[in-house]
Amino acid sequence: MIFGRSERGRAPVEPVTLKILVAGGFGVGKTTFVGAVSEIKPLRTEELLTEAGRPVDDLSGVEGKHTTTVAMDFGRISVREDLVLYLFGTPGQERFWFMWDELSTGALGAVVLVDTRRLEDSFAGVDYFERRGIPFVVGVNCFDGADRYPPEDVRQALDLDPGTPVVLCDARDRASVKDVLVTVVEHAMRRSAGHRAPVA
Repeated sequence: MIFGRSERGRAPVEPVTLKILVAGGFGVGKTTFVGAVSEIKPLRTEELLTEAGRPVDDLSGVEGKHTTTVAMDFGRISVREDLVLYLFGTPGQERFWFMWDELSTGALGAVVLVDTRRLEDSFAGVDYFERRGIPFVVGVNCFDGADRYPPEDVRQALDLDPGTPVVLCDARDRASVKDVLVTVVEHAMRRSAGHRAPVA
């Protein structure tokens, strides 16, 4: 079936739309993640890095990066005929973190994308969603040439709750990104069902 059209004899399906955030440190691959899976041309708010920003932007480990997201990335993916995800990529630099509160309003869940070479950059994202009770998964973006670690090692290094999923992924690969997003939705639904369940 072509999305948006009904098969003969079937009423059109009105899809459920869900909002997912893609967060993480500077240069971790959020823009790439959104762009890899979006079925529309992603909205990007990237600007060139300038000399003026050098004192406040830590480029350690991402020296080849020349642009940065200053507001958000936006994309959309139809996971199924009846389920559409709207993806909002957050800015990674600390001076733009005020945008996170605005972007997180109404979000079902989030992906905290991490780079194991700069794992300390992930603590702020993990802390943000834990404090606000927003379900999230950790997506370990497996960069070329970077050491690979088992998900359980990453969980321990980030001091995550046992129920928080950790998924290895490639932010450039559509199928890999889609798997992470399905994990987010399933995790958020389980959390929601658990909160609704009556206390025995």
